[in-house]
Amino acid sequence: MSRTPEFLPLSDDAVVAVTGPSGRHAALIEDAFKVLIETPGGGVTLTGDARGRTGAKRVLQTLAARADADEEVVEADVRIAIGSAHETGGQASPRAVRKGNVSPKTKGQARYMEAMASHPLSFGLGPAGTGKTFLAVAHGAGMLMRGEVDRLIVTRPAVEAGEKLGFLPGDLNEKVDPYMAPVWEALTDIMGADQLRRRREKLEIEVAPIAFMRGRTLAHAFVIVDEAQNCSRLQMKMVLTRLGEGARMVVTGDPTQVDLLNPRDSGLAHAVSILEGVEGVSVSRFTSADVVRHPLVERIVKAYDADAAQSTPR
Repeated sequence: MSRTPEFLPLSDDAVVAVTGPSGRHAALIEDAFKVLIETPGGGVTLTGDARGRTGAKRVLQTLAARADADEEVVEADVRIAIGSAHETGGQASPRAVRKGNVSPKTKGQARYMEAMASHPLSFGLGPAGTGKTFLAVAHGAGMLMRGEVDRLIVTRPAVEAGEKLGFLPGDLNEKVDPYMAPVWEALTDIMGADQLRRRREKLEIEVAPIAFMRGRTLAHAFVIVDEAQNCSRLQMKMVLTRLGEGARMVVTGDPTQVDLLNPRDSGLAHAVSILEGVEGVSVSRFTSADVVRHPLVERIVKAYDADAAQSTPR
C-alpha cells in the first residue's frame, strides 16, 4: 500500500458514524478499497493509493452527509455506499443511500423495483439469492418511514409447522419468528435495530402466518407474502383478496421449490397464470443472472436449472 495520507475534515458526529461500532464501518471501507482509516481528530485520514482513497472518500462523504442530517448510519448503509462507489467508479453521491431505498444491482432487480412502485399487486418469482424478499422489504420499509402507508405486514406460510402453530411455545411472535428470520434480518439492515423495535412495539410492523390473514381487510398497508410457493390455492386467493384501500402487496417465491405435500396445490404458479396481464398486476421473473449472493450461488442455480431441463420429458 502506498503511504500517501489524505485528511478529510468531518464533524464529530460524522466521524462516529463512519467508523461505526467497534470500528466495524471503517473496517468494511478499508477492506473494500485497500486503504487505512485513522481518526486523528476533526476528521479522518486516508492512507492508500489514489484510486482507493477516491472510492473510500466518496463513501465517507456519503455516510457523513447522512450523519450530519441526523439520519442513522447502519451497516447496510455502508455496504450500499461501497457498492455504489464501485459501480460508479467512486462517484457515490451523498444522496445515493437512504433507508428503505436500496439500489438495484441488476436489470432484473431494477424492473422489479419499478413494478413495485407502480402496481398495487406485484409478483417476484425466481431462485434464491436474487433479492426478491430483501427488495420487497426495503420498498415497504421505505414507504412506512415516509408515511405513505400506516403498516408493514409480512406473512409467510409456516409449512414446516403445518400452520398448527398452537403447539409451539410462546406468543404469536415467538411462534412465527423462526420462519421470519430472513425478513427480520433484512428489516434490521434497512431500519436499524432500535427503530425496528420501536415500530414493532407500536404495531406498525406486524408478522403473522397466512392463516391469521383470514377475515381481515388490510387498508393503508404494505403487505409482503413471502415464500408464497408454499401457499395453497385457497390460501393464495384468501390473502390476495385482503387488499383494502391504499394498500399494496408484493408476493414473492420460487415456483420450483414447493414444500407442500402435493406440489400441484401450490397457489403461486396458479395465481400468476390467471392474473398476469390483469390491470394493476405486475410479474417480475428473476434468473440466475440476478443472483447477488456469493458467486457460487449463481453457479449452483445454473447447475440445478440444467439438471431440471435434462430431466423434463420431451
